[in-house]
Amino acid sequence: MKTIYCAVIAMFCLSASALAQAKFDPNIEVDFLAQEVVLPENPLQTQVLFVGGFHEVQTLDDQGRPNGTTLAKQWHDFLGVTPDTDNPGEFWVSCNHEMIAANDKIGDGGGMTVYKVRRDPATDSLRVIPQTLEDGRQGLYFNVDFANTVGETGMNCGGITSNADGRIWTAEEWFRTSNASIYDDGDGVRDTSDWTINTDIPGDFNGKTIRRYENFNWMVEIDPRQAKAIRKQYNWGRQGFEGGVVLPDNKTVYLGVDATPSYWVKFVAEEAGDFTRGKLYLYKQTAGAFTGSWVEINNSLLDVMLNIPDQGVANGCAMFNRLEWVAYNETDGKIYITETGRDNPGGRWADEAEAGAAFAQHHLDRAAEQGAEVAGGDYWDYYGRILVFDPADNSMRSFLEGGPFFAGLDAEEPKHEAYPRTHLSNPDAVNFMYVNGNTFMIIGEDLNGTSYGRVELGVGVRTCEIFLLDMSEQPSRDNLIRIGIAAMGAEATGVCPTPDGKTLLFNSQHPWPTNKFPYNNSCTVAITGFDKVITSIKERDDPNDEVHGVSFEVYPNPVSRLVRFNQPVDAALYDASGKRLRVVRNATGMDLGDLSAGIYFIQNDNGDTKKLIVE
Repeated sequence: MKTIYCAVIAMFCLSASALAQAKFDPNIEVDFLAQEVVLPENPLQTQVLFVGGFHEVQTLDDQGRPNGTTLAKQWHDFLGVTPDTDNPGEFWVSCNHEMIAANDKIGDGGGMTVYKVRRDPATDSLRVIPQTLEDGRQGLYFNVDFANTVGETGMNCGGITSNADGRIWTAEEWFRTSNASIYDDGDGVRDTSDWTINTDIPGDFNGKTIRRYENFNWMVEIDPRQAKAIRKQYNWGRQGFEGGVVLPDNKTVYLGVDATPSYWVKFVAEEAGDFTRGKLYLYKQTAGAFTGSWVEINNSLLDVMLNIPDQGVANGCAMFNRLEWVAYNETDGKIYITETGRDNPGGRWADEAEAGAAFAQHHLDRAAEQGAEVAGGDYWDYYGRILVFDPADNSMRSFLEGGPFFAGLDAEEPKHEAYPRTHLSNPDAVNFMYVNGNTFMIIGEDLNGTSYGRVELGVGVRTCEIFLLDMSEQPSRDNLIRIGIAAMGAEATGVCPTPDGKTLLFNSQHPWPTNKFPYNNSCTVAITGFDKVITSIKERDDPNDEVHGVSFEVYPNPVSRLVRFNQPVDAALYDASGKRLRVVRNATGMDLGDLSAGIYFIQNDNGDTKKLIVE
């Protein structure tokens, strides 16, 4: 028999060896053909907060004056949250738009929308609330002004939320090498004139004139409170950035780059909170080991910052296969990175390897297992993985591999009953959620291909899922908990918990237009109630069952008033957070008529704990 117990209960003595995995009830079944976002059912509640191509955003003209509204851009990606410290329960949401389009109202290239949300204390639901900004704009949704501040952006993909102070950076993943590529026959950035840098970052940046395309592919800080850009981080280098994280010291920043090869980047500010001054480093791994060191790059010179990959090659730095999102786990102090993977990476980093760059050790190990050459066409990395970086020893290892590889699927055949029901393909978004003493990793998928069994139905059907992983468990695909599926054709992006830990926000990005409204548009979805369904309750096998012969049982369940026990016991009742509510002695039941509906736990004096639903 399985029993469960609460790790924070102190009334009854429990041994540490009894600890096992935290259970989460609403693990949903996969639906590969969903025309809407598939989410858990009650007791969790879900909302759609922001719909691209449907909601209107407040805009500015080229003089920074209010300029009416227009429909919001599509292709929602990164989500960041910034608490309003003056108004508890309110926070700003920043949403990237990976779509590239020319738009007279909201600017060319990429884009970003900011809005403010308040939680209703009675229902726990979220509500977008009106604002008036310093520039005079009034409304619910606001276009971030890049045009009047930093000179447009391109393909706003991932980003950074600083947990230290709520600052937001957006990543310009859309790497371009010419003005023609950003112009895109008039559908992209129409102004391709040279750009003169105006910045407070020390070095030789300010006043330098560069080609217009060279002003793209930087990390860009924004002010979500006023929906405007602050600066491009010229001292962090020009790369196809995807994600990053600011550590609690508010000085150290780690950055991921969506490229093959990709280099692992670190910036350390001179003073906490001031990212205009500091040193930049690239990661170099020790030959034959997972540990490494950092190579300082001169980040005061524009020419160096425009060509960061050259520095990686020249210094023999470690190469990765698409480093995307980056997240800090406050429980263990480590950094977790999605290395998304791609088909046949060999030819994409062969030249760099020949010129002096090194392959990350886990790729060398994988190639050896495959009997392949990392720089050859026979090395495959279709599924990607999650990496873990430990700042204590500068080690980088694989934490959780994607897959499993399903070789038996032919793209022309229908569904296979043998297809793995938990299948992690090309992890992209990653974040952490802390609920009632539990630490969960949140993972969103980016299916950059449908070949090699990455989706069940073959070419053309893209199904992306969202998983939770209890960090107290061993990292494995079998321990992934599926909590969401993006609408057909869409990626699952932007996974981000609210500051109070009650709600998970995510985006369903670029879905098929034939899906049901609003899931035929990119949209931001909120799932609320994790604090009610995730507890510090743990599951274990009761070692006393065989000795005692009679196990502890409670009934009925669910219950509305009186719960009964199958034997007289001393028992305690706890709420979902582990707070003890009442105790009975030598009793065969307990009156619960005064309790609110929800999830509770009853533990007897042998340490057996039963989950109880009160209606």
